[in-house]
Amino acid sequence: MIQVTDSTETAVYRQQAAAMNEVLLVSAARQHELTGAAEALGAGYQSAVRARDHFLAVLSHELRNPLAALSNGVQLLKLAGTDPGAVARAGDMMARQLNQMVRLVGDLLDVSRIATGKLELRRERVDLASVVRESAEASRPLIERQGHELTCALPPEPLILDADPTRLAQVFLNLLNNAAKYSERGGHIRLSAERDGAGVVVRVRDTGIGISAVHLPHIFDVFVQVDTVWHRAQGGLGIGLSLVKEFVELHGGRVEAHSDGPGTGCEFVVRLPLAEPAAAEPAPAVAPSPRGPGRRVLVVDDNRDAAESLAEMLELMGHEVRTAGDGAAGVSAAAEFRPELVLMDLGMPGVNGYEAARRIRAEPWGAAPLLAALTGWGAEDDRRRTHEAGFDRHLVKPVAPDVLTKLIAELPRP
Repeated sequence: MIQVTDSTETAVYRQQAAAMNEVLLVSAARQHELTGAAEALGAGYQSAVRARDHFLAVLSHELRNPLAALSNGVQLLKLAGTDPGAVARAGDMMARQLNQMVRLVGDLLDVSRIATGKLELRRERVDLASVVRESAEASRPLIERQGHELTCALPPEPLILDADPTRLAQVFLNLLNNAAKYSERGGHIRLSAERDGAGVVVRVRDTGIGISAVHLPHIFDVFVQVDTVWHRAQGGLGIGLSLVKEFVELHGGRVEAHSDGPGTGCEFVVRLPLAEPAAAEPAPAVAPSPRGPGRRVLVVDDNRDAAESLAEMLELMGHEVRTAGDGAAGVSAAAEFRPELVLMDLGMPGVNGYEAARRIRAEPWGAAPLLAALTGWGAEDDRRRTHEAGFDRHLVKPVAPDVLTKLIAELPRP
């Protein structure tokens, strides 16, 4: 008879079997955890996809509205003939809608710059009152169309900030437009400012639809929208208030939102630090006249409509203008025309704007022209590349007439 004994070898086998069973149990538990995590990730992914699709749908809607108005304006100009009133009304409407599109695209780019840490403030000493007045003037068309009343209460003393006036104006413009959009027709909007110790407090109060206690803590989150029929009717991407918060905090301040609930209106409170006292405030610069001495300007852009419309505007301002449709033609035109200013697009077929700028810089000029990149690309990396290619300025499309006027005023006298 064979007797089975619990030898050392058998004991080792049993230990290995027990260890294997434990590994299998742990693996099964881990697999269960991974399955749950995968399901959670799947649910999160689906939620992100739905949020993306919703945002793209809203973005499409917001872009199509001004595009439709601009298309209508073009037809109105064709039908108006010699009626100066109709032409003026169509032109004013198209300017408003174009500004709306510029603000929309600018807000989207600002969100991207903030997310990547590439947003930089261009600080200067600025009087709060001038920034507030600029914002109020920019928001006035929307406020008047909605039938609202706007009152501004500013202290008589100057409140000097160390701030980026463009970003700060966006803060108050977004708050005023927000108040106008979410107040029933005939509402009242009040903007007030006062000194508070070493800082200033700006309040924007409206008599609008208000914010519920559920939504109030999230009102400054990016892409957050209060989901109401009223909100959907008014439109918006849900990024305006998030930019307000980011811009205020970049200036060393903070912003708060207050509301007692639906139907009670809202109050937004912006707190900003005052600038350190200066020995003397510089005198404000005098804006150059749009019709100064005529200068020679070369416009290089493969978009024919963009080039010819810009050239016509510059000619109406009293300047001598040539156009070129690509980089190679721009280099040839520069050698022949000898411009004092070159406004050049970057993304052109064949010889692009960067290479054209390098070739123009290589020419033996008596007095080299001022080279300005005129492009839709406006990130810091884009500005660095244009500087390395030899450009003196980097202008982002669409460029405002006053920007061109100031740029031309910088040209040296012949």
